[in-house]
Amino acid sequence: MSLHVIFARHGETVWHAENRYAGSTDIALTQRGYAQAGALADWAEQADLTAIWASPLARSQETAHDSAVRTGLPVRVDPRLRELDFGIAEGLTRAEMQQRFPDQLAAFQTDPVTHHLPKGENPLEAGDRYRAFLTDLQADHSEGRVLVVGHTTAIRLVLCRMLGLPLREYRRIFPFLVNCALNELVLRDGVPSLLTLNRPVTPGALK
Repeated sequence: MSLHVIFARHGETVWHAENRYAGSTDIALTQRGYAQAGALADWAEQADLTAIWASPLARSQETAHDSAVRTGLPVRVDPRLRELDFGIAEGLTRAEMQQRFPDQLAAFQTDPVTHHLPKGENPLEAGDRYRAFLTDLQADHSEGRVLVVGHTTAIRLVLCRMLGLPLREYRRIFPFLVNCALNELVLRDGVPSLLTLNRPVTPGALK
């Protein structure tokens, strides 16, 4: 038996253009973000999904909403799917961080786990809570196709954790996740494999 978990980063937010760090801050989607959510719903309608999950942050739930409407599945919310809290970096651009705390930023860029951003969440803990979510998900869904609408850093961390990759390398191994693209992890008898990464939600990419 196999469980397919399709992680999708939420749609574009109003902080996207300036690349401001949005972790625990609740940021609204842009019009483009809503359009991306609509494209994700086009895919979801034909993807034979068995469940939809989202983080408690509004940008994630708003992204999942159209997919829920089109599939008739409820959006189930789990607090473990939230994004990391980036502490003193919340709402800042890289340039602003460089001005305010250059030493901490340099350490973060070298090793974002050991030297995670001050007053922010430890990425080890984020990887643990995402993995715990997947363990519980497998208990509820031994097979099927589950859409999980979450956040870029948290998703990259859980991919590293599940695939046995070093967490400190998550920014290098997965430099970015495209908004609303498909990142499909397959769990066959609990053994993970990555099928797709940053796969666009186009008519030719339905399954």
